[in-house]
Amino acid sequence: MTSNTQALSQTDNVLPVEEYLAGEQTSEIRHEYVDGKVYAMAGASMNHNRIANNLVRHLGNQLANQPCEVFSSDMMLKTGKNRYRYPDVMVVCYHTDQNTTSTDNPVLLVEVLSKGTRQTDRKEKLLEYLQLPSLQEYILIEQDSVEVEVLRRSQGWKPEYYYWEDSIHLESVNITLTVQALYERVVNNDTLSLLEAQDPAKA
Repeated sequence: MTSNTQALSQTDNVLPVEEYLAGEQTSEIRHEYVDGKVYAMAGASMNHNRIANNLVRHLGNQLANQPCEVFSSDMMLKTGKNRYRYPDVMVVCYHTDQNTTSTDNPVLLVEVLSKGTRQTDRKEKLLEYLQLPSLQEYILIEQDSVEVEVLRRSQGWKPEYYYWEDSIHLESVNITLTVQALYERVVNNDTLSLLEAQDPAKA
């Protein structure tokens, strides 16, 4: 789920989509919208932010002066007629509207997993995201361990898993990133053990 967040509140009544979209323009808190229900989003952990920021930085550097552009969790994604999400990271190519606050044609989507969001990201959001005609890759990144799951349209959405010593080739943007680059500064049991094994003095 976006920004390592979970649904904190849900309105009892169905909110028209027009009112939701208008409210998001002035709200200090982001909300996802699912079939008339509004879900407030909570803050993210340091590790979550580190992973998302690492990805945005590396993708942004390599996509400079190219048609594709990387966005963080403040960009809204329309996944259906009555569904709006805030993915942690997404890449969009060839924008049709440069002034919009939302998009519906990403080629790459990323969610950083947490205990509170894992089921939503792996089930509900996965089903929504894979229905987007433009999407080529969906990435799920664990923050409490070192594991990256990549689902690719070219592979029939069959998941592939990557670990500490691996590199990941992102077909959607023709960029290769190392798993270690994604976990830079991230502190969990896996990273501590792996760094100690590489260099005990740096652990």
